[in-house]
Amino acid sequence: MTQLLKGMRVVEGSAFVAVPLAGMTLAQMGAEVIRFDRIGGGLDANRLPVAPSGQSLFWAGLNKGKKSIAVDMKSAEGRELVTRIVTAPGEDAGLFLTNLRVRGWMDYETLSQFRDDLIMVTLTGDRHGRPQVDYTVNPALGIPDITGPEGHADPVANALPAWDCIAGNMCVSALLAAERHRLRHGNGQDVEIALKDVAAAMLGNLGMIGDAVLNEEQRGKSGNALYGAYGQDFLCADGKRVMVIGLTERQWKGLVSATGTTDAMARLAARKGRDLMDEAVRWELRHEITDILRPFFATRRVDDFAVDFNKAGLTWSQFRTVKEAVAEDPDLSMDNPIFSMLDQPGLGRFPVPGTPMNFSAAPRTEPQPAPALGMHTEEILGDVVGMCDTEIARLFDKGVVQSPRFAAPLAAE
Repeated sequence: MTQLLKGMRVVEGSAFVAVPLAGMTLAQMGAEVIRFDRIGGGLDANRLPVAPSGQSLFWAGLNKGKKSIAVDMKSAEGRELVTRIVTAPGEDAGLFLTNLRVRGWMDYETLSQFRDDLIMVTLTGDRHGRPQVDYTVNPALGIPDITGPEGHADPVANALPAWDCIAGNMCVSALLAAERHRLRHGNGQDVEIALKDVAAAMLGNLGMIGDAVLNEEQRGKSGNALYGAYGQDFLCADGKRVMVIGLTERQWKGLVSATGTTDAMARLAARKGRDLMDEAVRWELRHEITDILRPFFATRRVDDFAVDFNKAGLTWSQFRTVKEAVAEDPDLSMDNPIFSMLDQPGLGRFPVPGTPMNFSAAPRTEPQPAPALGMHTEEILGDVVGMCDTEIARLFDKGVVQSPRFAAPLAAE
């Protein structure tokens, strides 16, 4: 965490990846982020992966450093309470992130009646308001058709929700841009981002739409090869697999030199009448290049060349499982200053990342664990909504709100 956004208050009503990621990113930069959930937990309260205790590691990972209030949003009093939290006064408040918009209550038209300078950033599925997730957006836009082994007939999905990750950071950018506009002009605004539009824009930005329109040949699968240049995986003599990259001229020359294949590459270039300094040519001739490089790796263990590759500054890595990466890669350990070892009740003790951003004006502080559901209910009702102790006790008695301290209505105790 840093303290760059200290004093800013953001309210979050969310589920899944993108908007929780946006709220967490703002919290890690010092904003006070208040997450409201229904009593018993929201849609992703128990999502996999889970700890041996059964508690969600997914939820804990995306809600670090936030404050939590649990509210019965089925009740009119609960909905009114959420409205008051979202629209609470304060120059640095009135900022709302959500992907759970409810027309007639939790939407800009309704909420802005209580605070006319409200900034609301809403993530939708697509621009028509239909629900979408990465695993439906990708098939619709053709990504699984270019993912997987070369020549493989079936589409291959991706385990990483890339559009969610990008959309989450776009929500952060949108909220901060709208807040800057409000500081200058005094007015709030409604910002809407569609997950499918995020993906569609990136396809266009990467030239993939132009490629589909202008070129007759359809892009196909290329396995683990680096599309458009040279990069390939190789099986080594010890059974381990590595990825090597020859994208730039420096990377390419270094790879050829380190593998002792300079003469063989020169003969290939002469035979084909092509210049291997051109990355597009390396892509075109990737199979021939791979045939030249394969014997080097097939006859060596990773330990035989790793030191030399690193000394030469090559761009390469070893394929690992996530368990192997956590055990072997120092960038996933306490050697990396973004990580802190946290002992989290109900989850266990393991390295937890803070923000990967380094600000010269705001030193990084240790990441804060995700709150227990409703952990800050009393604090939020008192400090944000402005309720007295009697009013707060009444809400607990009626079961409108909960906290770990009052996990059931007081009247039932």
